[in-house]
Order: sequence, then C-alpha cells, then structure tokens
Amino acid sequence: MNFARVTWIVLDSVGIGEMPDAAAYGDVGSDTLGNIARQRTLHLPNLAKLGLGNIKPLPHIDPADHPTAAFGRCALASPGKDTTTGHWEMVGIHLAKPFPLYPRGFPPAIMDEFERRIGRSTLGNYAASGTEIIKELGEEHMRTGKPIVYTSADSVFQVAAHEEVIPLWELYKICETAREILRGPYEVGRVIARPFIGQPGSFTRTPNRHDYAVPPPRGMLLDQLEANGVHIYSVGKIFDVFLGRGIQEHEKTKNNTDGMSKTLNALDQLDRGLIFVNLVDFDQQYGHRNDVEGYARALEEFDAWLPSFYAKLSPEDLVILTADHGCDPTTPSTDHSREYVPLLVYRPRQPEPVNLGVRSTLSDIGQTVAENFGTQIEKGASFLRAVAE
Repeated sequence: MNFARVTWIVLDSVGIGEMPDAAAYGDVGSDTLGNIARQRTLHLPNLAKLGLGNIKPLPHIDPADHPTAAFGRCALASPGKDTTTGHWEMVGIHLAKPFPLYPRGFPPAIMDEFERRIGRSTLGNYAASGTEIIKELGEEHMRTGKPIVYTSADSVFQVAAHEEVIPLWELYKICETAREILRGPYEVGRVIARPFIGQPGSFTRTPNRHDYAVPPPRGMLLDQLEANGVHIYSVGKIFDVFLGRGIQEHEKTKNNTDGMSKTLNALDQLDRGLIFVNLVDFDQQYGHRNDVEGYARALEEFDAWLPSFYAKLSPEDLVILTADHGCDPTTPSTDHSREYVPLLVYRPRQPEPVNLGVRSTLSDIGQTVAENFGTQIEKGASFLRAVAE
C-alpha cells in the first residue's frame, strides 16, 4: 500500500475550460474557473501554491514556481455533463450514450402512470430552477396538495413538496415510485426529492433532499475496494450517487461549510481507507443560479479552509482535488457545461511538482485509487507511480 489514507474531494462543477466537443453541447466559451477569475479577482493562495495556476493560465492566479502538488486536468470520456456521468466515470464506468433529457417535460405515458400510482395530480412538469419553481407553484401546491414535478438540463426527475403538506415519508415514497417507473428508455440518472418549508414569498428548501440514482454496474471502484477490505467514508451526496455501495460510513451535508467540517471529522475517525467527499454548493447554489460572486466566495472559503485540512494529514496521506463537470455562472445558460476538470494531487510526505498533463478520462483517478489499495477497475490509467515515487 502506497498511501494508508486517500481523501478525494470533488468540487462539484468547478470546471477549467471547454472540452474540444463543447460546441455539440452548446458550451463554446465555457470556462468556470477562468471566466469567474476574469469577472472577479479570486484570492486562492493555497490552491495557487498547489499548482492551480500551473494547469492552465488563469487571470490573477499565477503559476507557482515550485507547486506542492501534482497537477493536470481530466477530460470526460463519456457523453454528457451531469453528476451521475461524471461520478460514474471517476469510478470506472463509461457510458455508451448519455442519460435521457426532458427539456420539454416528461411525456404523458410517464406522467399518467406516475399520477395514477401516487394518487395525486401534479404541477409543473417542465425544466426549471428549483428555487424559482417553488416560488411560482408553491402556493398552489399548498392549496391543492399536488406535488411539483420538474427537470433541468440534467437527466433528473425532481419532486418538490412542502413538508407540512406532503410529509417526508410520503415524498420519499413518491420518488421511489417515480424511480420504478423511469426504466428502460426513460431511465433518468436521478430522481430527487426536494422538500421545502415556509410560506408563500419565503419558501426555503430543507436539508432533507434525497437522491434515487440508477444503480451503477457491478465492478466499479467502490465494489472493488469493498471486496479488498478497504473502509470507505463518504461525505455529501456521494452516498446517494452510488446508492451506498461499498460505503461503510457516511455523512449527509447541509452546505459546503458543513461538508468541510464533516471532512475534518472523518479524518479524525478514519486513519486508513478512502474518504470520498462532494462539496455541492458550487454547483447547486451558485453555478445553476449564475451567481458569480457567490461562486467566487465559495472558492475562497474552500481555499481558506485548506490549512485546517492540512493540519489533520500525515505522511501516509494522499489528497485528490477534482470536479465532475463545469457549471459556468458567467454564461447565459444556467446548465452544466462540457469542460475539463482540474486535478491536484497532494502528498504531504513529498510536496513536489509533477505535471500529470491532460488525462483522457476521469477514470484515471479511480484507477489510481484502485492501484493504491491493491486492486483495479476496468477503465483508466493509473498515475500512482508518478505521485508516489
């Protein structure tokens, strides 16, 4: 074993420039990190020291003369640009075709069956921002008891309901029913329960979100690690994305601050194995809402947290910082963007620069983790030797 403990942090949607096929996705010019830095000076001294500015030129983030991490960027080999696609590829699953999208809403064949089985009519059934659609339809939902169904540019079927109108247990059952219906050609990547509270004009979503993902094919990284006796501790939506497969301990999070705090707690609890983290606010709170200032502040808060994270590490640690796709808040679109993602790999025992170049797939990360723990996955080329020597 080269490193006793690996902490793998996914900065959800923090892309670093359009991929060559961005035009096919309507994403020419997308560059989440670069475009934010062009509009608003970013103060990221700790990430810059690791080598963030060495990956590619970024405004006001100079390349480090002697980066303390290995650095590079990863392309997404699978078609698509959503959470499930990116996370699945990390663990060695490449999609032959993207999950289906429903920009005009779900067809009558799906909605009629869904309403019949849940015993309620629905509102919405169109692509929308989650916060906006509860503003638009929340009052009618409270009056009628009809759940709000909506989608986005992602392959998702989302159900929003007020916790005092449809209790959580029923909302979760409604989403389980949707997951059963959405199979075959209609198999979206995730069904998501989106509970909220409050009164018209002041609705707020609660932390009781729950994702119902498509089961990943067998043999992916978390299966292989479990078979090899590797303890996995997840923080954030990792547990939901992979349906808990191979994960022994997990913590849900309310926001990035909570996720960073729970990551420090995980380091106190686990001294050997994998800590797998997703920090979702970059995407959920700021990218999809085109909130450049909010996104910039969230990046700076993560950067400022890094020294407290480093204080928990030992020479036996490996740290991987990356993302799953882009979500550029500076473009007119509020959707994800087809971008490369950054790759920073820090080893406290050997803070030496290594240029990992452009990796052809996110699976290279999963293969590296697999090799570290004495196993392998179907896709990806490990860079373990480059960072362990």
